[in-house]
Amino acid sequence: MISFVYFDLGGVVVRDLYEANKWIDMKRDIGINVENDKEFDQFWKKHEKEVCVAGRDVDTLIPLIENKFHLSFPGGFLLLTDFVNRFEPNKSIWPVIDKIRQDCRVGLLTNMYPRMFSAIIEKRITPPITWDVIIDSSIEGCRKPDSDIFKLGEQKANVKKDNILFVDNEIKNINAAKDFGWQTFFYNSGNHEKSCFDLLRYYNQIK
Repeated sequence: MISFVYFDLGGVVVRDLYEANKWIDMKRDIGINVENDKEFDQFWKKHEKEVCVAGRDVDTLIPLIENKFHLSFPGGFLLLTDFVNRFEPNKSIWPVIDKIRQDCRVGLLTNMYPRMFSAIIEKRITPPITWDVIIDSSIEGCRKPDSDIFKLGEQKANVKKDNILFVDNEIKNINAAKDFGWQTFFYNSGNHEKSCFDLLRYYNQIK
């Protein structure tokens, strides 16, 4: 029986940079060319853990990017603002969350940069609900797919692990949650409408 459902934020509840060509568009807009794509991705992967877990502000990476890739950002440019401005609501999942909330509690379990969650809320692109639990990696000091974040999620939900359903759009996170003992649903952010339909059908089967 499912008594708590955790949703990923970026890629599930919100359409973020990692779908369509938004990540590529962002790189081109800030001046990263095709030849530097791989190097920039490696740079970002190296520093992202500092941002998601250690609480480093993402905008402190600006001078590092300028120096490494020989770029010059305009005065007042902020990476965090640029990222969030590219996010969009995923309204196809709003009625799904509403239906699930009729049966059980719901929460967010998300890898975030400092200040990003509040910026997303301010933009009003999340469902207009009160989440029962919010686990933000930049606040908690742990992130998916590390087991510590699932342990924390279980503690805050205060239910047995096999009564938790976790919805995420990354296989590595799904596999980690499954290994931890949670029930899982892989959400394909390449087709939101079908994923929402399949999620609700799956939830109705296991609730």
